[in-house]
Amino acid sequence: MKAVVSYKYGSRDILELKEVGKPVPLDNQVLIKIHASSLNFGNLVLLKGQPFLARFAFGLTKPKYPIPGGDIAGQIEEVGKDVKQFHTGDEVFGDLSICGWGGLAEYAAVPEHALALKPHNISFEEAAASPMAGVTALQGLRDKGKLKTGQKVLIHGASGGVGTFAVQLAKTMWADVTGVCSTRNIEILKAIGADHVIDYTKEDFTLKKEY
Repeated sequence: MKAVVSYKYGSRDILELKEVGKPVPLDNQVLIKIHASSLNFGNLVLLKGQPFLARFAFGLTKPKYPIPGGDIAGQIEEVGKDVKQFHTGDEVFGDLSICGWGGLAEYAAVPEHALALKPHNISFEEAAASPMAGVTALQGLRDKGKLKTGQKVLIHGASGGVGTFAVQLAKTMWADVTGVCSTRNIEILKAIGADHVIDYTKEDFTLKKEY
């Protein structure tokens, strides 16, 4: 199969498109034909090996995972004998950063716990753009923030990748949402459901007493 690989840390110039071995799924894994993948900040950390502390997880002198790419969407071609949730032909999406990366390739062998069924009403591209940012937003609101129905929440950086998910998730939790963004993104936040928008180029949200 074809894959994007990097065998050392550096800039995007070190990335190479190469023929590599097609993965064989273990008993608890599925083999996915990848239709779409997306990039975010985690990919830059893996590429550059910066900040340096990240190398203790990704490889001290060179990348432990030579095929980058976290968020993916695709179709299952093969299922390990211990897999319970999925079947051949299922359309799925997930975040491979928790299980060795490898999303910038034609195929990936993935543990079933890293995946979910792709909704039929979204494309592979839309699905691949959501796992890491969406889960980060959900963890912040539900798990760490303990957001409850009717509470007010202030989302700084609300027009970014995690922020846009956070706005929409907070609204599904029936929260009163104030988003902070620049002038050009005000209409975006209104369109995705923010109740109030603060333009940080015109107002210091830290000085505002009420939201």
